[in-house]
Amino acid sequence: MKAKHRFIIAVIVLGLLMTGPFFVTSLMVWLDMKDAERAMLNDLLLSRLPVGTTMTLFGFAIGVMVLHHLFKQYVEGLLRMAETLRLMLGANRNFRVSLDGPPEVTQLAQAANDLAQQRDLLMDDVDSQIARAKASVEEEKNRLAALMSELAQAVVVCNLDGRILLYNNRARLQFKALAQGPTSVSGGALIGLGRSIFSILEKSQVEHAREVIDQRLAAGKTAIANFITTTRGGQLLRIQMVPVLSGARDAVQTMSGYVLTVENITRSIEEEERRDQALHTLTQGSRSSIGNIRAAVANLLDYPDMEPELRERFLRVIDDEVARRSQVIDQTMNQFSDSLKTRWPLEDILAIDIIAAAQRRIEDKLKLPSKTEEVDDALWVKADSFSLVFALASLASKLQDHYEPREVRFRLTANGKLAYLDLIWAGPAMSSETFYTWEMEAMQIGSDTSPLTLREVIDRHGGEIWYEREKAAHRAFFRFVLPVATPEAEQLVEERDDSGRPEYYDFDLFKFDDQSIDLDRKLSDLVYTVFDTETTGLEPSAGDEIIQIGAARIVNNRLLRQETFNQLVDPERPLRPEGIPIHGITEDMVRGQPNIDVVLPAFHEFCEETVLIAHNAAFDMRFLQLKEERTSIRFSQPVLDTLLLSAVVHPNQASHKLDVILERLGVQIKTRHNALEDALATGEVFLKLVPLLEAMGITTVRQALEAAEKTYFARVKY
Repeated sequence: MKAKHRFIIAVIVLGLLMTGPFFVTSLMVWLDMKDAERAMLNDLLLSRLPVGTTMTLFGFAIGVMVLHHLFKQYVEGLLRMAETLRLMLGANRNFRVSLDGPPEVTQLAQAANDLAQQRDLLMDDVDSQIARAKASVEEEKNRLAALMSELAQAVVVCNLDGRILLYNNRARLQFKALAQGPTSVSGGALIGLGRSIFSILEKSQVEHAREVIDQRLAAGKTAIANFITTTRGGQLLRIQMVPVLSGARDAVQTMSGYVLTVENITRSIEEEERRDQALHTLTQGSRSSIGNIRAAVANLLDYPDMEPELRERFLRVIDDEVARRSQVIDQTMNQFSDSLKTRWPLEDILAIDIIAAAQRRIEDKLKLPSKTEEVDDALWVKADSFSLVFALASLASKLQDHYEPREVRFRLTANGKLAYLDLIWAGPAMSSETFYTWEMEAMQIGSDTSPLTLREVIDRHGGEIWYEREKAAHRAFFRFVLPVATPEAEQLVEERDDSGRPEYYDFDLFKFDDQSIDLDRKLSDLVYTVFDTETTGLEPSAGDEIIQIGAARIVNNRLLRQETFNQLVDPERPLRPEGIPIHGITEDMVRGQPNIDVVLPAFHEFCEETVLIAHNAAFDMRFLQLKEERTSIRFSQPVLDTLLLSAVVHPNQASHKLDVILERLGVQIKTRHNALEDALATGEVFLKLVPLLEAMGITTVRQALEAAEKTYFARVKY
């Protein structure tokens, strides 16, 4: 029975106690009187009735006031204390009962606080023992997280239903770069814990790979499958699938999930095509040019006494054909330099760093001074830095042995997609035969040797090297032609979170059931999207618009702070000046952002197949509902409101504002009135409310919705 019902019954009882004895006594006296006495008594009562009634009503009112005061102090005070005690037992251990009310209630509150303090000491000891017991498990998880974070490949682990259990940072960035269409607004493709891999990869191909693995397992062969698929953006992916086996090693092992390694091969395929095109360009017309050169050379050899004019004509043919072929080669090298390199893994490195490393090695090993001139210190190249530095130092060593230069100089310039790295010295000329010999010899710097030749190093870089002389300056140089490092179209920018563990995994999801929204499932079993909006004002029906949507997902009772949706929206109308100090969003911030027609479909895709959660959800949902006709987007899933759920759990608390609930439940947040931060705060509040609701017997979404609808705040409309 509710407290207010008990108060009404107490008032009725008080009235009966005050009037009952009088009426009973009067009735008994009335029955014993004679008729004359009764007539006299009637006259007396009629003359005194107004005064008696007034005094009775006054006494009754005084009694009700005293009863109400005692009720407020003792009954409602104890009810609030009970709610606080439940908070101390569950959601917020640091919360304490306020010491107010009559002395008896205050003493009880102090005793409860003392017991809570003793309980906290015991729980701290238990927590420390549990923490020590779990340390080894956490260490293994951290090792896994560290291993996954350093992998160069994208890795995704799924259960048999295709639900994602784990993915590393590379996978998140990989699919973010592949995002096309409306999902690009939210910052990436829909990869996330509990989501289906089939929203990214073709289901039939994944299922076929599973069948191949099952067949290999049955045949006792290596269980692995490979396939190539395309994304909806047209990118080519090479997928390798390896099973996650369950059961003991000596027993029959079954497949409980699978590991996918994902490689984007679109660029490598394009490079193969460009390499073929470069080869075709180099060979096109070469046969006719070589034929002309061979014919001219044959005539010169066969007729050594030909006339000077005819000899000059043949020599001009040779010179023209050689110049034409040289021009074609230069153009091809400039256009396809990045496609002509070999498959040896090269790294992006500042060329000035290679020069600095070569200078240190030359000066340390050879005691030969070195300088730089005309160096482009912002030029990046693709290089195997160790072999390239060794090659530069090896050439300097050979120069020192044969030509004894006083110093060497380095020059670095860019020419389109090529970088020219020159090793310069002053000294006598070198023959082409000598340079060819140096190219083909194994490199050596004093006692340090390398199995590679200079030519092999150049080929490894897909570049070129030649010897050239500056006659006017009496200098010569070796020119290294290297590929310039250019950003790839799908360059992945490494992102790290502040926690130092940017990996996303939840192995409890191996036991994950169907994701369809069942209102009779336990609250802790469902997937949620907790969201919040910032708006131009508080009147959606009067034209106010959304200017920011922030959201995060809750999976397996965990708030996933890495899987968020955070997007500013152009409201296509001026912002209210009075609202800017509250949410901190200015006109400049929303100008040029996508409008609601673009953002809402992306948000709808982010939260599909999940239960929505918001604080004061009626306000946010009204903004979304008013856009249904314009965008054809309808949010039909169930919506839970933490404001209403707080009123269900703590009906005797004076306020259910988000700030008050955060303090009551002991939730700390960075900022307020930012859509994403408020959404994360609301998610933390919901996770604190779930066990409190379950303690009241509210364990399913349906029960939570029914309980919320009975609260006073559920009547608020926007």
